Amino acid sequence: MQKYLKSAAVLGALAMLPLVACGGDNNAKSNGDTVTRQAAGDLTAPGGARRLDGDQSGAVRAAINDGTPRNVILLIGDGMGDSEITIARNYEKGAGGVLDGLDALPLTGQYTTYALRKDGKPNYVTDSAASATAWSTGTKTYNGALGIDIKDAPHATILELAKAQGFATGDVTTSEIQDATPASQFSHITERDCYGPEEMADACPAETLEKGGPGSVTEQMLATRPDLTLGGGFETFAQTATAGDYAGKTLEVQAKERGYQIVRTAGELDSVAQADQDKPVLGLFADGNLPVRWTGPAAVRQGYLQPAGRCADNPARGAGVPKLADMTAKAIDLLKDSKSGSEKGFFLQVEGASIDKRDHAADPCGQIGETVDFDAAVQQALEFARADGNTLVIVTADHGHSSQIVEEYTEDDLRDLAGDAQQPIEKVRDVMYPGLTRRLTTADDAEMIISYGTSADVEVEDESHTGTQVRVAAYGPRAANVLGLTDQTDLFFTMTDALGIDRDAQ
Repeated sequence: MQKYLKSAAVLGALAMLPLVACGGDNNAKSNGDTVTRQAAGDLTAPGGARRLDGDQSGAVRAAINDGTPRNVILLIGDGMGDSEITIARNYEKGAGGVLDGLDALPLTGQYTTYALRKDGKPNYVTDSAASATAWSTGTKTYNGALGIDIKDAPHATILELAKAQGFATGDVTTSEIQDATPASQFSHITERDCYGPEEMADACPAETLEKGGPGSVTEQMLATRPDLTLGGGFETFAQTATAGDYAGKTLEVQAKERGYQIVRTAGELDSVAQADQDKPVLGLFADGNLPVRWTGPAAVRQGYLQPAGRCADNPARGAGVPKLADMTAKAIDLLKDSKSGSEKGFFLQVEGASIDKRDHAADPCGQIGETVDFDAAVQQALEFARADGNTLVIVTADHGHSSQIVEEYTEDDLRDLAGDAQQPIEKVRDVMYPGLTRRLTTADDAEMIISYGTSADVEVEDESHTGTQVRVAAYGPRAANVLGLTDQTDLFFTMTDALGIDRDAQ
């Protein structure tokens, strides 16, 4: 029994590769080059799996740029822990391959993700609302809360501060725009699910417009008025305001009367030529969350016993739904060319939301496809930043999640273990694979078993977050501030300092 447990522990330990430029001192290029970490060649040959080439000291020095950026692009892979990245890389590119966006960032570190309880003690497993509040405001809060501290006092977000101080601003997601991560940039509320006036009546009655509060998440977005907001969540705009200047009108009518350009398809987004305070853009490409890229077999009890599967394109994602990479590229173009963007710069947050959502559902293909899509968005940000030279790109996650690559035990292994323990083989299987599992065939034409271990009951259908620290990586001026161990709250100060934002301004 001990030899198998030891082997599983070794295979379960996922090492973080430092993302610094390859080639050593002699091959270091210009300041802040992105990198290639493809394995050298034949994985079976000595050195064939090697990703480094010579001493990296000069390359690290070359990647450090202490200049002052004009723009900050923050990309959040929701639920994208190290394991989720590794699973996607193995499936799409192979064990020795690289993800062309996530693995190209030259400087990387880790940050802590814990939330707080109302009594001020740590809550070691955060939700997306508390974690997003940490980097958007620099303030720890309790799970479920957005833009407020544990005493429910509001704190200005980087998007609000940037907008007030002359920067162009954007917020892009594949979820409903009212979901926790995008909403963290424009809302201050005790319950993240208070999307519209209807939810406010039940869950946030003291914060309604009638009571002098800030109103629902959607109403706060309309009032905050980012230059560009893209995602899903159209169904909430059918709700009717119950107080304020737009009482009796739907939120969709309110948005139009406030001057928003509402676009519903990829084609309509392509045709948009302006995004600013005169004509802010509100892209709503689904009633709820945007459909995911890939579908495939979900993890189930003893799913590792089933034949290995492959992922397939999701037929629900038609041509009218824009890809995250396309939304990212369009947002960058519109913000940089706007009056505020061209004169001062811009802040843009981009979220790949359904890495988390499909991880919750123990859906490996959905999760992997969304990670691959997120990687394409990172590539768009890096392409712009390399050409621009004055843009800080930061890529991270809000928290870890439950998916893991686990060791395969053959039936002979399990029979041996069953004999040693004098237990039925079915019971040994449950011990060695306690969660939901699924076997997939990767780009290497090898089989990989993915396990979801925080819920062993397929009827629950809700794997939970984990309290692990997660990767944070960066490129461009001030990228070195993500190195080593930091906290999510550090990111707020790194970004506001980089843009020269006055955090005390009202």
